[in-house]
Amino acid sequence: MDESRKRPVTGIGRVIGWPGGSLWIGRHVAQVQDHAHHAIQVSLAMAGDFRIQGAGWPEPRATRGVVVMPDRRHRFDGAGATIATLFVEPNSKRGAALRTRFAGFDLCLLPDDEVRDAVQFVQAHYEAAAPDALLLQAAQGAVCSVAGNPPAAPVDDPRITSAIEWLQARLATPIRLDDVAAAVHLSPSRFRHLFASQTGTSLRAWLLWARMEHAVESAFQGRSWTDAAHEAGFADAAHLTRTCRRVFGLAPTMLVPEQVSGK
Repeated sequence: MDESRKRPVTGIGRVIGWPGGSLWIGRHVAQVQDHAHHAIQVSLAMAGDFRIQGAGWPEPRATRGVVVMPDRRHRFDGAGATIATLFVEPNSKRGAALRTRFAGFDLCLLPDDEVRDAVQFVQAHYEAAAPDALLLQAAQGAVCSVAGNPPAAPVDDPRITSAIEWLQARLATPIRLDDVAAAVHLSPSRFRHLFASQTGTSLRAWLLWARMEHAVESAFQGRSWTDAAHEAGFADAAHLTRTCRRVFGLAPTMLVPEQVSGK
C-alpha cells in the first residue's frame, strides 16, 4: 500500500519555511488532538471558521484567528477551513513581539477584521498559486501584522551573511558556534552577539529551523523522508518527525503537498 494512504492526513497544502518560522497553508481535513509545542502558533482562516480548545476550556470555540503561546496545550479542528498557520520561534524578534503583545494569554482569539487584514496578501498569493518566495514574504508580513510590526533587523552585516552561507552548506554535519565564528574571523562572543542582532534569534534556534526547513522542502520536492532527514542533519526520519512534533505539534507527513505549477 502507498505510504501516503496509510499515514494520517491533517491537511492538503504547502509548507514553506524560513529560519525562525514557517507557513503551513491549505485546507484542513482532520483534527489535531491535544498537544503542545515549542513554537508560537498563529492560525488565520482564509475561508471558513475553525475550532480550537485550550486547556481548561469546557468546549471548543469557533474562530477565524488564534495565537497560541509556546508550550500551551490545545486541540485544533480545522473543520474543513482553508487556513494559514504560521509557526514562529519564540526567541526571534517576531516571537518576542508576539510574546509581548499576548503576555498573560495561553490562547488568544483574534477579531475577524484583524484576521482579514493580516492574511489578505497570503490569501491572494495562495489563491494565485504564487511561487514560494512571494508566499513566504506575505507570510512574514502577516506575522508582523499580528505581532504589532516589530522593528526591522539592522542592515545586513557581510560577516553574518557569509556565516549563514557557511552554515547552509553544512547542515548535514555537526556544527559548533566556535567553528562558525572562526570561519568569519570573529571571536565566539562577538559572533554570538552579532548573529543574534542580525537574525533575531540564537544560532541554536536558527539551526533547528534551517534544518527542518531544508528537510521538509526536500521531501516536498520528492526526496524520501529518510534522505531528506539525513541531508538536513537529522539522524533519521524518526528523529525529524520527533523534532517536528515537538516544535509544531504534528508530523510533516500529516500534510499532503499540493502540486503548484508556479513554484
